[in-house]
Amino acid sequence: MQSWLESANAPLCDFPLENLPFGIFRPKQSDAADARIGIAIGDSIVDLFAVAESGLLGNLQAEIVAAYKQNALNCLMSLGREASGSVRTRLTELLSDPAAKSRVETFLMKQADAEMLLPARIGDYTDFYASIHHATNVGRLFRPGNPLLPNYKYVPIGYHGRASSILVSGADIFRPKGQIKPEGMSVPYFGSAQSLDYELEAGFFIGSGSRHGCPISIDEAESHIFGFCLLNDWSARDIQAWEYQPLGPFLAKSFATSISPWVITMEALAPFRAPAFQRGEGDPAPLSHLNSAADCLSGGFDVKLEVWLRTERMRRENAPAVCLSRSDMRNLYWTPAQMLAHHTSNGCNMRSGDLLGTGTISGASVDSLGSLLELTKGGEEPLALPNGESRRFLEDGDEVTLYGYCEREGHTRIGFGSCRGAIREFPPTCY
Repeated sequence: MQSWLESANAPLCDFPLENLPFGIFRPKQSDAADARIGIAIGDSIVDLFAVAESGLLGNLQAEIVAAYKQNALNCLMSLGREASGSVRTRLTELLSDPAAKSRVETFLMKQADAEMLLPARIGDYTDFYASIHHATNVGRLFRPGNPLLPNYKYVPIGYHGRASSILVSGADIFRPKGQIKPEGMSVPYFGSAQSLDYELEAGFFIGSGSRHGCPISIDEAESHIFGFCLLNDWSARDIQAWEYQPLGPFLAKSFATSISPWVITMEALAPFRAPAFQRGEGDPAPLSHLNSAADCLSGGFDVKLEVWLRTERMRRENAPAVCLSRSDMRNLYWTPAQMLAHHTSNGCNMRSGDLLGTGTISGASVDSLGSLLELTKGGEEPLALPNGESRRFLEDGDEVTLYGYCEREGHTRIGFGSCRGAIREFPPTCY
């Protein structure tokens, strides 16, 4: 499809007419009260509050129009995917019809002139461990003879994260402090993490929620997913090594999680569906609550993912960022529907705006590993950068950017935008 907004027609545009993702924005230097829902198109944002006020959305139900006048996506998410689909259909008409240009362009703002905010009020956040390549690589570092624990191929492993420290792309990441016990020391000390890492992930938001005590079935799960974003679950590996037994991650994970600001809808991703991960010979079949013929056939997503690093020295020397790895969501052993179905199988209820992370998405090859922990084999083999620098783990000033996009012959490219964060020490005002 072609839009009268030329930037939406560029070959490598993240946000063509076929995408139209949702986010929350406000004009730069404006008051927090100016936050509103927008849809990305080309290099611009459609102000949905203004469009709704103008009556251009047409004869939509009153509750749908009211949802577009909120400053978070939760209300819209709660109405189900038909509600968001109706406005995407209407905006596709308006943004492709030259006769509508004069009526709509007054409601556009350049993305460069906007500040992006978290897309929803995130009440709960759960992070999974759904890439078998990542789980195997990490397991080899700590259990060389038995990298995968017996439960991995039966149950989607996850932990409950901290929703209060989820940050939108561009926010600084402060190097966390915690207890660390280096090898060879008999007691731990309290200090700044030295083995700070990124994790290449995708996240998905819950649309319509569920009632407590009512599990979501595997075949119903996707109807509860509103859309996807990029996610970086920053990790302090040295703090984690000391604290994670017996109850798992705590301070090593809770200090920050970054997400990209635009939520890519299930409808936009429809042309890029893929079969679920092909299980190895001898792997057990999923148990009944995770087993679905439809999910096996098309429960995966062909989303290409990249990690780029730009050090402080690269910025000083005006050198470009370097790509550390490229992976794909097809590397997930468990599908998003299986993660959601399992999460609710004990009666746990979901709420609109809840966020679920996939866990680090690594591939089988060295150039597709989703963390420095894997790329450097726990810091034992430093990563050589093109400018002569090396990295075991992240240093202050390092900026990590994740990218995601879908490409398939016969279909328009769909982009996720970016998820970015730079490492800083705690500011003195914190003490």
